[in-house]
Amino acid sequence: MKDIIYLTDENYESEAMNADIPVLIDFYADWCGPCKMVGPIMEDMAVKYEGKAKICKINIDEQRKLAIANKVMSIPTLFFIKDGEIKERISGALPQSVLEEKLDELISI
Repeated sequence: MKDIIYLTDENYESEAMNADIPVLIDFYADWCGPCKMVGPIMEDMAVKYEGKAKICKINIDEQRKLAIANKVMSIPTLFFIKDGEIKERISGALPQSVLEEKLDELISI
């Protein structure tokens, strides 16, 4: 089973911005109710997209500098990244089908 990649200051650039496949990042906190709804979706997507996309999470309480640098004002916030560029950012919990559709679009271009 493919694991979610937890990003830190040390691995953010190499794992997310320099990835050779699309990346989905979930900015979250353990105390956030909507984040808890997104968590299982991210776990399922990590398995489904193994080898096609990286599924990552950033705990904003532990990685405050990354949250600030990326101007994350509310959580959950999701980033869709391809070729080192944030193609889309979404705030709020969305259904898995919507997230998969957006990720599929990145994979196909």
